[in-house]
Amino acid sequence: MDLWMKIGMAVLLGAVLLFLLPRIKPMMAASRKGSREEWLGVALILLAVAGFVAFLMSVVGN
Repeated sequence: MDLWMKIGMAVLLGAVLLFLLPRIKPMMAASRKGSREEWLGVALILLAVAGFVAFLMSVVGN
C-alpha cells in the first residue's frame, strides 16, 4: 500500500505541475520586478530568521 501511495502522490504532483506551469509564465511576465533594495531587505530578513533558528538550536542543544 505504501508504494501505491507514493506512486499516486507522484502522479498528483506531476498533474499539478502540468496545470500550473503554463499559467505561471504569463503571470511572471506581467509581474513587477523588485528593486535591489527590496531584494536586500528580503535577504536580510531571511538571514535574521536563519540566525534566530540557529540560536534556538544551539540553546536547546546544550
